[in-house]
Amino acid sequence: MSHDETVRDRFDDARATLTPVQIAMGIGLLALLGVTLLFVQEPMVHDAMHNFRHAAGVTCH
Repeated sequence: MSHDETVRDRFDDARATLTPVQIAMGIGLLALLGVTLLFVQEPMVHDAMHNFRHAAGVTCH
């Protein structure tokens, strides 16, 4: 990764290397995790999913 690489460059690279099915599965998984995190408000489950997101490299705050 070069220092002048942009998010658009990363999207273009992903579009060139991933199949439409892989892209759809990734978007679906992110949507499923997001909805689950939003609606599951049991504190222990919510915290576990929140910590998983941080472990996966997702910054939320």
